[in-house]
Amino acid sequence: MSIRRIDPIKRYLILAEGYSDDLHYGKTARGVIDYGPHPVVAILDSRRAGELERGIPVVATVNDALCHGPTTALVGVATQGGRFPPAWRALLRSCISKGLDVESGLHEYLGDDPELADLARRHGVELRDLRRPPGDLSVPTGEGLEVAARIVLTVGSDCAIGKKTVALLLDREARSRGVASAFVPTGQTGIAIAGWGIAVDAVIADFVAGAAERLVVEGFTRGGTDVLFVEGQGSLVHPAYSGVTLGLLHGSFPHAFVLCHLAGSSEVEGYPGHPLPSLPELIELYEHVALRARPARVEAIALNTRDLDEDAARAAVAEAEQTTGLPVDDPVRFGAARLVDALLARTHPRP
Repeated sequence: MSIRRIDPIKRYLILAEGYSDDLHYGKTARGVIDYGPHPVVAILDSRRAGELERGIPVVATVNDALCHGPTTALVGVATQGGRFPPAWRALLRSCISKGLDVESGLHEYLGDDPELADLARRHGVELRDLRRPPGDLSVPTGEGLEVAARIVLTVGSDCAIGKKTVALLLDREARSRGVASAFVPTGQTGIAIAGWGIAVDAVIADFVAGAAERLVVEGFTRGGTDVLFVEGQGSLVHPAYSGVTLGLLHGSFPHAFVLCHLAGSSEVEGYPGHPLPSLPELIELYEHVALRARPARVEAIALNTRDLDEDAARAAVAEAEQTTGLPVDDPVRFGAARLVDALLARTHPRP
């Protein structure tokens, strides 16, 4: 079984030029800073040089970062289409020539670039493409249906609203209670945090479900023998990324969904004229497309209240709960306890 794993010993310089304070395109940087196990010693963003981001120094150049002792440069941006901005070539060359390993989760693979690959060989550093899928993927076999753990998949109304973060927080809360759970990473940021996984959005369409099945089997062997919290991707109503959502949904064989939604949003971000369904409509949609062999239900809602003050956030949570009849909370703001209570209330299904 081939699943990408990452060297466990590193000190990160996060490359976030132009995006270190961007909630959307800087989400890889933010995710690794907030939830990764490895220290982030500096962040590169020349617009904000001299500032601190979560107590981490922001620098203008790779040379400025070296005094902080980084070992690995991590591309901390998730650009639309997964391509490097043209100006980044000089930045990548600088990292390599200074002896830093480089990790990237973009669709444009570092290892396939002859110039960068040759430079890395000459300086004895590694180029790690986190999004490169294993070469031996295929369609599902049904093995995922035999995994003796409760499988919970985070799904969403849109992209970049917290599906990964919610899965991480649910796993953290469950493990704090002594539950044998595991976070299952399905995207580049999750892989950088967990140190293993497959970026399912880089997989051939026919094999997305097979990749998802492989991930839940691996998550079970890694200790998620009670519960697996699978990181969701995209949205079934997103005009660009619905395909990966459906493949992941079918291949991970979830028993339950946690629906993630950004409070107050009414359109797909970046796609004006594409309205979002209501929460009850989204619940019905996700439950309708679940596998007939395992009819999953939405058992809780994670509401992202980042744009609201605390009083408005609590009001939004209460309104969503009244509208749907489901447990609702913002696990980032108020903790994941209520959502985990709901998810663990049912006996763990066995195949």
